[in-house]
Amino acid sequence: MIITNQGGHFFKVQFGDTTIALNPVSKESKLKNVRFGADIALVSLNHKDMNGVDSVAHGDKEPFVIAGPGEYEIKGVFIKGLLSESEYDGQKRINTIYTIVLEGMNLCFMGAVNSKDLPPEVKEAIGEPDVLFVPIGGNGTLGPLDAYNLAVKLEAKLVIPMGYAEAEKGTLQKFLKEGGTEECKPVDKLTLKKKDLEGKDGEIVILAEA
Repeated sequence: MIITNQGGHFFKVQFGDTTIALNPVSKESKLKNVRFGADIALVSLNHKDMNGVDSVAHGDKEPFVIAGPGEYEIKGVFIKGLLSESEYDGQKRINTIYTIVLEGMNLCFMGAVNSKDLPPEVKEAIGEPDVLFVPIGGNGTLGPLDAYNLAVKLEAKLVIPMGYAEAEKGTLQKFLKEGGTEECKPVDKLTLKKKDLEGKDGEIVILAEA
């Protein structure tokens, strides 16, 4: 599995010949628009920064779009959407948290969630994620302190912060300080197999924007 950061809350997950787009940026957004073909597109929030499914329809690939709670199975990938809230961009909105099970690994994509205190049923459904994508940039989502506290509560093995490029300067550094990993350096991509997770406990991975 290969994970890359496309900017904002937008990530690409590739494994085998399957590509998943997480919160693709639309062409109406001020954020950088990246185009590629995806098999599956997950949308946490109906906002131009995260709902650009047209951007990931390319060539012969037309993504299967999931934009809300429910349980889904596509191409051997098991996806669960869980209801939560956000105040992204100053407006109260519905946010969907996604768990994604593939290649024996459990990914949890928090989207634009704004509370570290998840309902018990949501926390139970998430379980203990192998990889947690968590917003840290504020703007109606979690800030660095609450984001780190949530990652600790969920006992994630790897934690990928997101949504900080447009945030207040120093936001990422505050998050890293909470995790005691201030010397952590960005990497271009995360290449991951199940065996790579052995012994990991809350390790922060910074993915440089592609």
